[in-house]
Amino acid sequence: MNTPSTGKPRQSMLQRKTRETDITLSLNLDGTGQAQADTGVGFFDHMLDHLARHGLFDVNVRARGDLHVDSHHTVEDVALTLGASIRQAIGEKRGISRYGWAAVPMEDALANVALDLSGRPAFVFNVRFPTPKIGEFDVELVGEALRSLANGAGMNLHINVPYGTNSHHIAEAIFKALARALRQAVTLDPRCGDIPSTKGVL
Repeated sequence: MNTPSTGKPRQSMLQRKTRETDITLSLNLDGTGQAQADTGVGFFDHMLDHLARHGLFDVNVRARGDLHVDSHHTVEDVALTLGASIRQAIGEKRGISRYGWAAVPMEDALANVALDLSGRPAFVFNVRFPTPKIGEFDVELVGEALRSLANGAGMNLHINVPYGTNSHHIAEAIFKALARALRQAVTLDPRCGDIPSTKGVL
């Protein structure tokens, strides 16, 4: 799909290879919510699927990492690559809404996410998980992934979960709210064909 303002597809494809991970990721911001996530970390794949589905992004990611150590490097590097892909796909940010926010309930949990595609990364994460793991997934990796995403995308990302008793529900609510907020922020505003900043650059 092409963007209304430029006629150019808002897509990107990035590769990241280190001694710890080997990642290939493609992104279409104007997609239909299709995800093909193969990171070797099942729960993280599940969260990426939510991000794509509720953001209406098409995401295809294949990652091979040092899972014999743990999931940390893989999750962190995939999130960093996804953030960089978002930054690349929106380009100079002309005509985007820039800000996005969403409150999403997931049974017992509520997640509030607000973000600004400002070009300046900042991360606030007020979340308490009642358990250290979700299955085999370390819950601390949720925060690490989202911090890396914010750094890669160059965005302010504020996440607050005022309550929740189930760790899976909390994480799922966060990723769904992130998807809705990001979808809003990258949406092209028909009334604004310029860069949404008094500075003239983001």
